[in-house]
Amino acid sequence: MTELSTIYKLSLVTFICFIRACSSSCPVLECWFVQEKTGRGGGLTGATSQDKSLLHIRTDAHSHTAKSQQAPSDINPDRVYFITDPAATLCHHSLNPPRGSVEKPECEINPFSPQPSDLKWVAPLTDSGLSPIYLEADWFSTSLQGLNKQVAISTIMRAPTATKEHNVILSVTSNTVSVQSRLGEPVLLDCGFWVDSSSPLSGSGFAVEWRYQFRGDGRLVLAYDGKTDRLADAKEKGATLDFEGLHEKGNASLILQEAEVRHSGMYICSVYLPHIVAQVTLELEIVEPPSVSIYPSPLPLAVQGQTLTAQCEASGFAPLSLELSWEFQGTDGKSRPLGSGSVTGHRQAWDGTYSQSSRLELDTTKLDLGRGGEVICVAVHLGGKRQASVTLNVIGFSTPSIEDSMGMVGVALVLYGLIKFVSWTFTSSGSDVAGQQEKKDK
Repeated sequence: MTELSTIYKLSLVTFICFIRACSSSCPVLECWFVQEKTGRGGGLTGATSQDKSLLHIRTDAHSHTAKSQQAPSDINPDRVYFITDPAATLCHHSLNPPRGSVEKPECEINPFSPQPSDLKWVAPLTDSGLSPIYLEADWFSTSLQGLNKQVAISTIMRAPTATKEHNVILSVTSNTVSVQSRLGEPVLLDCGFWVDSSSPLSGSGFAVEWRYQFRGDGRLVLAYDGKTDRLADAKEKGATLDFEGLHEKGNASLILQEAEVRHSGMYICSVYLPHIVAQVTLELEIVEPPSVSIYPSPLPLAVQGQTLTAQCEASGFAPLSLELSWEFQGTDGKSRPLGSGSVTGHRQAWDGTYSQSSRLELDTTKLDLGRGGEVICVAVHLGGKRQASVTLNVIGFSTPSIEDSMGMVGVALVLYGLIKFVSWTFTSSGSDVAGQQEKKDK
């Protein structure tokens, strides 16, 4: 009985330690507090100020462990905040690097001003036109990115006026900050959101918006009004949402049914509640390796002293960057570079992919190509290394190989033997005829 009691106590201690370890796994985030400066007249100057800040993350508002910790000397105590995040979104492991690590997660906190939106798929959320008393508080937004781009998080937080006790009201998360895809494949751009169910803003519906940006070009991909269950008219072909998962689990991920080159760029997932919005940014890159071929194929038979021309064509690749080069592999298996040749500019096909070619002149007088070998065109691309090869045969070379020399000796020996045999045959035939004639005369 005593032994069982001891085991029970040890198990209880282990369980308590486990709970404490779990509760302490939420990080203390070093963050930049960024806000616009105010001028002497009270107006905004357009310039911004940056101050170091510290965010103590916890999942339970009644936890006081963080308050007992002293702030570093280089951080103003007024910039130390205590964040309650019941969903533990901010407790992601990539936001909590090992102690002493040089790399840190990216974090920025800004003052936030709740306001209604005039977007037609968001406006129904605030159609009453009333501004609830609940909004009269201090609001902040945070943007975070984990180590190695493992996660991107955006939150909207509320604190009673003049306090530093913040509660996460809305968080938007993506686990696919940077995505690569081949042409024609389905693409999933992850985006999920969580809403504090105790907030008055949680019962008035939501809206989701996906936008695309690339080199100054922007367009609406998809917009959905969750309150009226309606999609906006401006919907990109082949883009959709998992509507069941959206309402049940907050899964706002964008699905592109078939990847195209034009899909490469930045995507912004925005989630709206009445008067507030949080958004994360993702990057999609369509990567398609080239198809490589050499013309003419096969190469014509080359005579020593002749110049042959070969052309390498790399086609159907994206993105634009590509390196073309030539190599020669002799019959002895050794390879040597032949340079990049004369490379043309890029050409773009109807589907957005690119093609590029290189022209190589093979001067058998200047290049020691021996009896020939393999001419290889190599294309190095983000999607991988591709190559093509053709066989080159050279005749009339100046220095015969050992095999050729032995062959020539063999041919000479055969000819010599044949001549001797014919000579012996005629000599023998002549002797027999002369003997028969002598007998006849006698």
